[in-house]
Amino acid sequence: MRHLLSAGDVSRDDAITILDTAAELSRVTDRAVKKLPTLRGRTVVNLFFEDSTRTRISFEAAAKRLSADVITFSAKGSSVSKGESLKDTALTLEAMGADAVIVRHGASGAPHRLAHSGWIEGVVINAGDGTHEHPTQALLDAYTLRSHLCDGEGDLGGQRIVIVGDVLHSRVARSNVLLLRTLGADVTVVAPPTLLPVGIESWPCSVSYDLDEALPGADAVMIGSPFASSWTAVTTFSSSRISSKMSRSSGRHASLISAARCTISGACPCSRNRGGRRRPARSCSISATARRRSSTISRS
Repeated sequence: MRHLLSAGDVSRDDAITILDTAAELSRVTDRAVKKLPTLRGRTVVNLFFEDSTRTRISFEAAAKRLSADVITFSAKGSSVSKGESLKDTALTLEAMGADAVIVRHGASGAPHRLAHSGWIEGVVINAGDGTHEHPTQALLDAYTLRSHLCDGEGDLGGQRIVIVGDVLHSRVARSNVLLLRTLGADVTVVAPPTLLPVGIESWPCSVSYDLDEALPGADAVMIGSPFASSWTAVTTFSSSRISSKMSRSSGRHASLISAARCTISGACPCSRNRGGRRRPARSCSISATARRRSSTISRS
């Protein structure tokens, strides 16, 4: 596997190797000198066409801790605003001798285009493309789940994972379904029909429209709250009743969620960006420590 473009490209053995390596490298964050010579002499480019804080900083910190030379590119204030294309930018990076390019782009498929166009020779890592995928976030979520459910060892075989929220627009949900199934988990997604993508029946997961049916017996619950910046149209919700129901859990649902051994909340302050007020999930949301450790997963 030369590039990391989709969670579906990662085999079980590759995923376990990445997670095991991340666990080893996470110890670097506890050292006085947080440096390893692994990527000395290599140039890593963060190519971000979308706004980002945590993802961009995680990749930058990971590359620097592995002694790489880091170039961070932001579309704002660059020649992109004057009409420069993805190809133009890629050719510039190739001329600079980029060994790896971490790309986030609003268009689904942009990382794949970059990797297979012949514009650059370096490795391409997808840090989120449109509503398609976000495989590095899925690796971080798998790392967190494995740490809490399997003592940080092996795969997720036999674990029952429930993903709740806007699956239609969520690149993270798609990557999580693919990767968690590869690791042996039994995955169920829960959302109203208007927030499920066409063709979801071909995904390696079960589909439910009923939280009461899906939550009992779950080992982990992953909650991704709907948020306005990801909607292509407000009319995605067929009624305000459905919007209200999916935006907040009732007391009964909250008790079922808290009964799970692990909860990863998309509305957690240390997770993905969301508007409005946040409150971490009760059980074991992605913590600041897990976010720091994401830098080691980003490197892989």
